[in-house]
Amino acid sequence: MKSSFLKHYGATLLLLLGLVVGGVLGVTLGEGARVLRAPGQLFLNLVFVLVVPLVFFSVAHSLIVMRRSGMIGKVLGTALGVFLFMSLVTGIFTFSFMSLWNPFTRVLGEGGTMTGGVMAEGVDLGDALVSAFTVNDFALLISREHLLPLIIFAAVFGLAVALLGRKATLVEQFIAEGEAVIMKMMELVMKLAPIGIGCYFADTVGTLGGQIVGDYFEIFLVASAATAVCFVVFNSLYALFCRVPLGKFWREMISPSATAVGTCSSAACMGVNMVAARNLGVSDNIVDGIIPLGTNLHKDGSVVASTAKVLFALYFFGAAPQSFGPAVLAILLALLESVVVGAVPVGGMTGELLICAVLGLDPSFAAALLIISTICDIPATLLNVGGNVTAALLVERLAPAGENLTDSV
Repeated sequence: MKSSFLKHYGATLLLLLGLVVGGVLGVTLGEGARVLRAPGQLFLNLVFVLVVPLVFFSVAHSLIVMRRSGMIGKVLGTALGVFLFMSLVTGIFTFSFMSLWNPFTRVLGEGGTMTGGVMAEGVDLGDALVSAFTVNDFALLISREHLLPLIIFAAVFGLAVALLGRKATLVEQFIAEGEAVIMKMMELVMKLAPIGIGCYFADTVGTLGGQIVGDYFEIFLVASAATAVCFVVFNSLYALFCRVPLGKFWREMISPSATAVGTCSSAACMGVNMVAARNLGVSDNIVDGIIPLGTNLHKDGSVVASTAKVLFALYFFGAAPQSFGPAVLAILLALLESVVVGAVPVGGMTGELLICAVLGLDPSFAAALLIISTICDIPATLLNVGGNVTAALLVERLAPAGENLTDSV
């Protein structure tokens, strides 16, 4: 039991311990904590050099697997529509919730004025979006500053490989094995995260003062409250729409919820999610296709955390979204970041770096956003897992054609 607990929570607990020690050192040493900036930056640099190959191999391989899975037609389209709808509802609610209970006002402008990015004042929105989604030279793709164009390129590359079939067998094998190698490298580097992020946090607290610790705690409280509403209220509404009695629905949700809290891993909950969905009347073909796909692409809990990260970055650099346009962009960026988090296993701050790239921020700020991901991990996983069971119900309700879900490719 003890070994199982440490297996699932060891990395998170070590990272939290690093944050606590870093916070204490920052408060104690004050400006003297600047000496810890170097080891913190060393860790960040190790992560940065792996991000580009990690994104390319992971996204390309995901597209190959998805294409070769045989998911076709109405059911796949319905599934992606359900994922997008649920994530959008979660994003809009979370943004509104955090506008009412705003934990970011105390950090407004702490980082100075933001320059660059789609949210910057005086920047043409069309030009900014073109710059965010594309580059005009292949060489520019090989940079962590252009993660979104790299993701698009990798997705098209993976789809092209899948469509070529046997003609690209060696390329497909190279991508699969390359992903395995890079993920193992990132896994090894992330073992240094408690020290690296702890040193970074110590420097941050020493520079900005102990107030930043309380700011992170308030963000955790607000994000947890938003997650609780989404988990209980929205999942209940979706179940009622699918004509599932609430008593039966929540009885079947006990096992996935307990597993989510116990493992802090969406992937580890895939089996219990499938059992719960089948017990709720979802056909086998839809369960077998939607639950694995949703585990990677549909993460409502990550949307909550991503919204918090985007808003934290905007407020910290004095660009609070106070009108409709910036608010929409903030929500869409949060949705995009949550998909990237699911599509790129191990993470390695990929989602946080994407936020920095789109907003035109120094990539080192990704470490500050990773802290939010860490403290919100458990409630986010709970909502991720619950949302995937509900998504399977919605797909069954909207596209009851499970026998057509798979086909030979």
